[in-house]
Amino acid sequence: MPFIETEDIQRGENVYLHYQDNGDGQPVILIHGWPLSHKMWESQVQAIVEAGFRCITYDRRGFGDSDRPWLHYDYTSLAQDLRALIEQLDLRSCVLVGFSMGGGEVVRYLSMFGNDRIAKAVLISSVIPIVKKKDDNPDGVPEDKLNEIMEALRTKRVAFLAEFGKQFYNYTDNKDTVSEELLAYDWAIAAAASPRATIETAKAWANTDFRPELRNVTVPTLLIHGDADQIVPIKTSSDQASKVIRNNKYVVIKDGPHGLFLTHKDQVNSSLLSFLRQ
Repeated sequence: MPFIETEDIQRGENVYLHYQDNGDGQPVILIHGWPLSHKMWESQVQAIVEAGFRCITYDRRGFGDSDRPWLHYDYTSLAQDLRALIEQLDLRSCVLVGFSMGGGEVVRYLSMFGNDRIAKAVLISSVIPIVKKKDDNPDGVPEDKLNEIMEALRTKRVAFLAEFGKQFYNYTDNKDTVSEELLAYDWAIAAAASPRATIETAKAWANTDFRPELRNVTVPTLLIHGDADQIVPIKTSSDQASKVIRNNKYVVIKDGPHGLFLTHKDQVNSSLLSFLRQ
């Protein structure tokens, strides 16, 4: 099982991140969403590799088969992990693909390291630029709702994740593509993640305002979002991001839930591959 090692003298720790590396050609890095692992990308990895690209997936610290440190689940630390992956695999002209929370890593990486080694970016069902409802973000998720999520993660995490999985896919509307077995599979992945990491990363995506950083996204960028997303409302996320990111293509998928990489995988893959080939 391959790992890369992050190095941070200030933190005084080494964290090992599990990754998978398949195919040849221009590297495409898939950054998974909360609270899953690299396994969520099964349908995309196959399509990307068969299209002639090199596809790298990895587990965020605290998730999947990566190490589980107690501290440092903020976006700056996560972007530094991504930088370590890119440098240690000596990847160049990369395409960064961030799903949901992973969109934050994409934007924070570009803010910290610029376009070095990066050719394009893709944000799918992304939390970018802001999740929380504020006076200047009326379509965001109310703070009391976010507080309920944090409390549920502290007191009944495993049960919460089971219900979250159904909302993730708008299960009632998508039973033809989302089986009970798939829900159980995702639940097992999410429940097996570090409880500490699950809570701390939730704090990161719930409380980070990326609006000042959107100007740092200057590479060609593809945004994909479902108009039925119940987890990250489209109005507070991709609708806003599409108006600020200068060089973007915006694809809205009708009736698409948060987990549209599965429910609408053919549409997602078609848009993604078209963008990669341009």
